[in-house]
Amino acid sequence: MKNVLNKAAAWFAVAGGFLALLIAVVTMVNVTAFGLDKLARLFDANVPAIIGYEDFVSMIVSSAALMFFPYCQSRHGHVAVDVFIKMFPTWFARVVDTASGICMTLLALFLGYMMVHGLIEVRSDNTLSAILGWQIWPFYVPGIASMFLWALIAGNQVFERESNV
Repeated sequence: MKNVLNKAAAWFAVAGGFLALLIAVVTMVNVTAFGLDKLARLFDANVPAIIGYEDFVSMIVSSAALMFFPYCQSRHGHVAVDVFIKMFPTWFARVVDTASGICMTLLALFLGYMMVHGLIEVRSDNTLSAILGWQIWPFYVPGIASMFLWALIAGNQVFERESNV
């Protein structure tokens, strides 16, 4: 189970990285267009920027950012205070580790649950992006999947720790 979850988390992170790269490329093209437009104005011409750039970036960022959370959790990359914890006995470190794992699992479940409600509301309202007119609800799906994968990984780590004690 652990290997499947870790592999899924890695694929989510790769997909999130691809989306982040796409945002960077689109941003570079848009910034270049702004620069070329400044030059073109000297010759009474213009170069248009990407129409709907802000819509595109905001919707893709909302998906991409959340796709890294499961990978972070699988690598224990979330809040860890090793220097502080090393001053206490190992049993205390285990208690803190287990408590933080449970809290992380509950947080991820709560966020996933709230995102499902957000998706339902946005879909029923037929909410569209301001410039491009795209449906917004599909951009919730990667985030929802990420939150529940994050919860599965964090919960699995809690049970894994308890079985190793």
